[in-house]
Amino acid sequence: MKLILKAIILAGGRGKRLRPITDYVPKPLIPINNIPIIEWQIKYLKKFGISEVIICSGYKTEMIENYLKNKKLGIKITFSIENKPLGTGGAIKKAARKIKEKSFLVINGDIITNIDLKKLFEKENSIAAIQLRTKFGILQTDNDKIIKFDEKKEIANTWMNAGIYHLKKEMLKDLPSIGDIEKTLFPDYAKKEKLSTVKFRNAKWHSIDSYKDIEECSATIEKIIK
Repeated sequence: MKLILKAIILAGGRGKRLRPITDYVPKPLIPINNIPIIEWQIKYLKKFGISEVIICSGYKTEMIENYLKNKKLGIKITFSIENKPLGTGGAIKKAARKIKEKSFLVINGDIITNIDLKKLFEKENSIAAIQLRTKFGILQTDNDKIIKFDEKKEIANTWMNAGIYHLKKEMLKDLPSIGDIEKTLFPDYAKKEKLSTVKFRNAKWHSIDSYKDIEECSATIEKIIK
């Protein structure tokens, strides 16, 4: 297994869907069971041998810095500060200048999961994928007749981006200085067959975008990140 030592956490967003709380507190400091999202993520990354995280931030960075400097998490923490929004691609490009290794990990700053990163470490330029989920009942129909009603939240054989990437440093030259990696480099690399995926079935995964997400994640997080 290849050992990845450094990870970038994309934590520069405003978290507008979580207003009014994010008018006063940056999204990474929103608590899940009294522990901020960013601290849960650092604990998760450390479990897989990550020794340094670079936090991409721009909104209320000083609050995140002040919180983390008083915590002993056993991992080196540095910041890549955005004076203006760079998008996910621009943020990665700026932050990765601090990385000397040939590859590194990237995780969106609102993801809580138990995905096994060791499997992702084995493939460079890869995206972690989970089965597409829906909050609604799924209907199977025959003409106008419903033949099956399924409340499962995972849709078989349809995969979604889990917001965790293992990237080679050499791809930085293809990233935009401003713009989202999901709208620029990833579509281009996919067309050129330069992008891989690692699929995770039955993974626990939350993207914290609403108050309901916080509530649902709070009920299971102690089992997700141990």
